[in-house]
Amino acid sequence: MMELGSQTHKELFCRSIVESHREYDPLAIAWPPLEGEALQLLRSIPFWEEALDREVQAGRIVSAYAQTVSDPLVHEAIAVQGLEETRHAQLLEGMMRFYGLEVRHRPVAPLSANLEDAFMALGYEECLDSFFAFGMYKLAYEARLFPESLFAIFDRLIDEEARHNLYFVNWAAYHQIHKGEGAEPLRSARALWYYGYALARLVGGLASGRPNSPGFTAHGASSLAIDLTPESFIGACIAQQNVRMAVFDPRLLRPQLMPALAGFASEVLRLFNPKKSHPQSHSA
Repeated sequence: MMELGSQTHKELFCRSIVESHREYDPLAIAWPPLEGEALQLLRSIPFWEEALDREVQAGRIVSAYAQTVSDPLVHEAIAVQGLEETRHAQLLEGMMRFYGLEVRHRPVAPLSANLEDAFMALGYEECLDSFFAFGMYKLAYEARLFPESLFAIFDRLIDEEARHNLYFVNWAAYHQIHKGEGAEPLRSARALWYYGYALARLVGGLASGRPNSPGFTAHGASSLAIDLTPESFIGACIAQQNVRMAVFDPRLLRPQLMPALAGFASEVLRLFNPKKSHPQSHSA
């Protein structure tokens, strides 16, 4: 049995991201040509501005925080994540140029004076937003809305986000244990505080109706021209997160709040809409 906060735990979650890192140049990606409905659909997806801004900020926050970490292995793992987040922004910029997507480049926000807190808040928020991204990606793939070659490019990005989420929840547990906050009630309370903040931003973004706001991947599902119910969308998110996380060592922690909340919501929807509920396959 592996003990959380142990040397074994640290090596396992750090090497899960360091050793699975893949080199590629986002500026040299061969984007497949799109035309007609596929190109129109890609251009109509409303959240590209928010997605680009989030990746730019994530790369800056993670890379800056890595420079403050003295543990060599933890520093290396966080630096790898920062490199990948920065690469995501470059990938999105390349896609936007190639397909003629017009987005406003937002001013670069100053970094927080408390980089650890910024890294912590970013990690929990990405765990929530990625949960919706997993489901949206899978539904779009199953509907064959774009060429296989385009999905292959974004599969790489989605896979890296899953690795970041797994790394983060394990780092958070390890970090809090070594700060003397390792008792389960304290760890859970701290996680709930950050998740609550992230959820408040997500719900506020959804309530605003603005596509370029927190929770943008949840907004994006409605723009894909797919006939789906809230229940089927939740089911796709849960199934795809399970698939993405299944490749990692079972001893490592997984993001748990969003799947638990979504599973509860799915059961409520099934209870009130029994005639519309039916099993659906969302295997990878």
